[in-house]
Amino acid sequence: MRTIKFIVGEYYHIYNRGTDKRIIFNDKWDLERFFQSMIEFNTTDSIGSIYQSKYHKKETLSTRGTKLVDFICYSLNPNHYHFILTPLVENGIEKFIHKLGGGYTRYFNEKNKRTGVLFQGAYKAIHINSDKYLTYLGAYINLNYSIHSLSTRGTKRMDKKEMFWKSSWAEFVGENKENFCNKSILLDRYKNINEYKQFAKSVKKGVISKRLNDKLSLDEDLLIETI
Repeated sequence: MRTIKFIVGEYYHIYNRGTDKRIIFNDKWDLERFFQSMIEFNTTDSIGSIYQSKYHKKETLSTRGTKLVDFICYSLNPNHYHFILTPLVENGIEKFIHKLGGGYTRYFNEKNKRTGVLFQGAYKAIHINSDKYLTYLGAYINLNYSIHSLSTRGTKRMDKKEMFWKSSWAEFVGENKENFCNKSILLDRYKNINEYKQFAKSVKKGVISKRLNDKLSLDEDLLIETI
């Protein structure tokens, strides 16, 4: 039973991975579908299923009703995801993750002619209880895939050509025009984008060093609960 209490306006690290550490994004269409689901299911309204013709048509994305959560940042990795969310309504995180997990699992199972669970049990949640933790964790999540791909001691290195991933890093540093995240929560703490880049890359360097020194494997989630 989950003991954490979600409070409107507070920040939470939400994460989960594929059952048995399985890949959850087999191709770019899976990745697009999951990201589309992050937008479409973020509403108090019931929207039913999401239709994406033959996984090739990129539809216009919109949110109806009242948003359940605000995204601060995210990382979608081949076999797991990380979010920083703040609930905008009571039970906003619970309702959003229920819709997201259920909807994507139905899509994935139908596409791959499989049955059963896709994610490894209930999603994990950690309350972000300080500004220092929020900024550090935000940088970690924005550069999470880069951290995983570079920390390879004791593991077989992932072939990037076969891995499908997406993170909010490109949005934060202006490499794309997406306006999905509430970036000001983190960026307003810095003079400019370059200062934020330097901070985030210093966090990445520290995490990679810790992984190598502690001999952590690539498939272990590095959960930063305290710094």
